[in-house]
Amino acid sequence: MSELIVIGYGSPEKAEEVRNKLLELQGEYMIDLADAVVATVDKKGRIKLNQLVHVWAIGASYGSFWGLLIGLLFLHPLLGVLVGAGTGLITGALSDYGLNDDFMKKVAGILRPGQAALFVFARHVTGDRIVSALAPFGGTVIRTNLNTVDEKKLRDAFQQVQAGAANQLRAADKARKAS
Repeated sequence: MSELIVIGYGSPEKAEEVRNKLLELQGEYMIDLADAVVATVDKKGRIKLNQLVHVWAIGASYGSFWGLLIGLLFLHPLLGVLVGAGTGLITGALSDYGLNDDFMKKVAGILRPGQAALFVFARHVTGDRIVSALAPFGGTVIRTNLNTVDEKKLRDAFQQVQAGAANQLRAADKARKAS
């Protein structure tokens, strides 16, 4: 079953860092990502989606290849590349891969400027290992399609990390005041 997890972060950099960790975990076969998108909100309140896969670029490259091949057959390779790239670009731009953009923008609507949300859509997840790998990054679980037991584990792991960080800050503040 596919899993959807949306985690909120205080900055786009932190969300990108976590997405990079997920890509690393995918290389270790702990997760099979279908999509991982970072949504950010700019100072004007506009939501921007930083997609993992840009379908228009893939469409343009495939279209260029097939256009070149067909162009070579009809002795017009340059024309074939241009027509193929244009067709692939349009086809790629009109197709939607992974998570629905409107859904992500609606969920990201709760963010304030400067904040970010990481949308993780995975085909397969090795549950506890992923939670333990992502929890140290902190964040707030915004939305999931996990069952209640797994969602509670995920939220508890993130809360423990945040509580530990808060305790460290208080201890450091006390030590600074004492000296």
